[in-house]
Amino acid sequence: MTERSVIEEQVIALAGIAQTARLVDQIARTGSFPQAFFEASLRSLFSFDAPDVESVYGNIQGVKLGLQNIMDITSKAQDEVSLATAGYVRGILKLEKLFRSRDDLQQVIHSRLGHVNYKATHFTDNVTEISASVGSIYQDTLSQLPYRIKVKGNAQHLQSISNADLVRTLLLAGVRAAHLWHQVGGRPRHFILKNGQIRNAAAKLSRELSPVDTLH
Repeated sequence: MTERSVIEEQVIALAGIAQTARLVDQIARTGSFPQAFFEASLRSLFSFDAPDVESVYGNIQGVKLGLQNIMDITSKAQDEVSLATAGYVRGILKLEKLFRSRDDLQQVIHSRLGHVNYKATHFTDNVTEISASVGSIYQDTLSQLPYRIKVKGNAQHLQSISNADLVRTLLLAGVRAAHLWHQVGGRPRHFILKNGQIRNAAAKLSRELSPVDTLH
């Protein structure tokens, strides 16, 4: 595994947040999503003892979409998609701050994710079934905190039970990534103080990836 600088580790974790934020917006608006990136975010929830940030996602290919989103939301010229993504990123960071102060919730989520991981390993790897289980964890824990993320999109897509599970799963994965980001020294003020460094590190990491099409 490539040895990463501190800023690169922070950007990989931040890309994990941005990727979940982008996918939440995409599901809410269109009801569709790129499977590979969703699965990378989902599997990060079960990466309990990864040796480094990159390993949480298998490799940086797992957050390729997130890296692109980091470059978009740190750009001066933002479009509707990047503004929506940035809004969800801010919401996830607020939610993680509350979650970080609740040791009881951390223990419950860790324990229940362990059970889901066992089920996924030994009985089913169906993404819809796994998301239903993870979504219920989110409902029972993070959705009970005083701050709630408001998801905006097409009412038809938002009313779908399976889409709701996918969104909750992504929000939990986003909080997991935000917790990781905080652990490696990431702080909200860095969006102002280190905006250029963040964008440059995301661009550098993106250049390491194989030149395959990225789904947006």
